[in-house]
Amino acid sequence: MNKNRLHEVIFEADTPLGKLFDVVLLLAIVLSVGVVMLESVPEINAEYGEALRYAEYGFTALFTVEYVLRLIAVTIKSKYIFSFYGLVDLLSILPTFVEVLLPGVGSIRVVRILRLLRVFRVLKLVGFIKEASVLKTALWGARRKLMVFLVAVLVLVTILGTMVYLVEDAAAGFTSIPRSIYW
Repeated sequence: MNKNRLHEVIFEADTPLGKLFDVVLLLAIVLSVGVVMLESVPEINAEYGEALRYAEYGFTALFTVEYVLRLIAVTIKSKYIFSFYGLVDLLSILPTFVEVLLPGVGSIRVVRILRLLRVFRVLKLVGFIKEASVLKTALWGARRKLMVFLVAVLVLVTILGTMVYLVEDAAAGFTSIPRSIYW
């Protein structure tokens, strides 16, 4: 496959192969974020941690191939590398490489934070939503109404949280108004 055809498949969803590429990538993104979420549940991670880790390695390999193919397909590499999507792509694969290439540092707080950056993969979904600009315009146009709604919800939640605090026992866990609001 030549560079122009590769660019067409990767960056343009108008062709059948481009649509297939986007659908496979979309599915992989959703599944990989699901794996990251499941890894964060101690009970699930204790039982299925190894399988989840191998799934993560597979997704990282897939996203690494995608990143390399995008680099091959573009003319100005630095433009892609430092673009929003280029940075998201890099941030989504980097944590796994750090964890694999530097064994034993998995418990270090910085690496744990890097691992959570894999959730950045969900930002790749933005590229699939062409209607995002329409949604942004609609939300911006309705911002005053949305603010009134959010303030009304905040007031209502505060009143109800205060009522729960006054009615319930501290023994039931309602030891403060903020805790009651959280409930």
